[in-house]
Amino acid sequence: MKKLMLLTLTLMLALSTFLFAGSVSTANADESKLLEFNSMIGVPRPYTGSANAIRGVPGGGLPWVIYFGKGKVSPEGMVDVKVKGLVFDPNDQAVIDRGLAGINTVPNFKVIISCLSKDASGNPITVNVSTGLFPADAAGNAHIKDTVELPQPCIAPILFVTSPGGAWFASTGF
Repeated sequence: MKKLMLLTLTLMLALSTFLFAGSVSTANADESKLLEFNSMIGVPRPYTGSANAIRGVPGGGLPWVIYFGKGKVSPEGMVDVKVKGLVFDPNDQAVIDRGLAGINTVPNFKVIISCLSKDASGNPITVNVSTGLFPADAAGNAHIKDTVELPQPCIAPILFVTSPGGAWFASTGF
C-alpha cells in the first residue's frame, strides 16, 4: 500500500512539473509581437537637439512629456501606436517662456523604429525605419496603424514618436 501511494505521489509530482513547464514555455512563445509597450517617456534635457541623439535620432528642440503611450510592432512590421498628452513640458522654463507649456504645436507625428541588425558582411549596424505621417491634435493625442519594412534581424528595437522631420518627442526603452 505504501509503495502504491508513493508511486502515485511521484507520478503526480512529475506530471504537475511537466504541465507547469509546458505552460511557461507556451506563455513565452508568443511570436506575434516584436515589441509591445504600455509606457513611454518624453524627451528630457539633455536629449533635446542633436548633441545626444539616440541611434542617430535627434531629440526634439525642447523637452516634451507624455501622459500615456502604448502600442506594439509585429515581426512583419505592423505598427499600432496610441499616444495621449504628448506635449511640450509644462515645467521647463524655456517652454514656459515661449508660451508652449502643455500644448502640441506639431500637426503630424510619425513613428521611427530603430533596430540593431547586421549588414551583408555580418557587421553590426543600426537601421531606422519610419511610418508615414499621422495626425495629432493640440492636446498631443494621436493613433497610428501602419506597416514598415523591418531589417532582419531586428534586435533591441526602440520606438520613437517623432516630428515629420524625425526629431523624437517620446520613446520606449526607459
